[in-house]
Amino acid sequence: MGTVTTTSLVSFSTCFLPKSLYSKTRFQFQFQLLRRPNSLLQFRNISLDRNKSSDCVRIKASSSMAAENKNKNKNVQVFDSEEDLAVSLAKYTADLSAKFGKEKGSFTVVLSGGSLIDSLRKLVEPPYVDSIEWAKWHVFWVDERVVPKDHDDSNYKLAYDGFLSQVPITTGNVYAINDALSAEGAAEDYETCLKHLTKSNILATSAATGFPKFDLMLLGMGPDGHIASLFPGHPLLKENEKWVTFIKDSPKPPPERITFTFPVINSSAYIAMVVCGAGKSSAVQTALGNNQNSDLLPVQMALAEEEFTWFLDKDATSKL
Repeated sequence: MGTVTTTSLVSFSTCFLPKSLYSKTRFQFQFQLLRRPNSLLQFRNISLDRNKSSDCVRIKASSSMAAENKNKNKNVQVFDSEEDLAVSLAKYTADLSAKFGKEKGSFTVVLSGGSLIDSLRKLVEPPYVDSIEWAKWHVFWVDERVVPKDHDDSNYKLAYDGFLSQVPITTGNVYAINDALSAEGAAEDYETCLKHLTKSNILATSAATGFPKFDLMLLGMGPDGHIASLFPGHPLLKENEKWVTFIKDSPKPPPERITFTFPVINSSAYIAMVVCGAGKSSAVQTALGNNQNSDLLPVQMALAEEEFTWFLDKDATSKL
């Protein structure tokens, strides 16, 4: 990897900087951080804050990376361990729940599958399990496999077993797909459900795009850089009219799925992109490194209207 030069706002939070690089006071400085031979990260005009309650350091800088225009309003937080990440993700989610609950009386949350659900485990522990106003939550899925809800491949089952069954969210506020329908039918049915919720003002509409505006999407990324069921090079990446669509040739089994489209994903107020493990480090390198490839990964195409935050563990950033 070459040099990453800072130009537009990106925030990094890391727990593995050598302590010699910071003090207990806030200051501005210039430094070069060497991660490994032939791999240099260079930051300029950095504002660094030491978190007095931990060894976590937040670095605010401007970053000109691949697809610079796609990184506007994006934050990057890097944690020494997945455990630290899970703690921070729980607080982040709880804070947004309180914010939107106070502002509009509800909190619309979109989940994905994979390892994301395990990273939400701190939400079902004190203090959050008791302090969050779960009755205000409305839960959706960014994508779903077209299988019965009790199937091991079901994102609903994954979320129910690891999260939803342990918190008092109103049953009617959990919007799973109709697993009795075909992929095409399930996509149409889910889009109809979303449109009904926008008309009843449970789900907001983006003034900028006219698509539904979810308060928070909690997303994961595959090793190939896919998000939801939007895979590299697939024609669905260009879908710009439908809210929900279907796929029958997923390169990752099972082949039949439904998925939100990019216009819906990119109309979200906040997005948390949660990525852990060295197995995803190549995609992270492509997304956040000094990559000159004109073909963007799906994860690079994702935006948020208010703020997009990467939650990364140290292993996921090992190639940066």
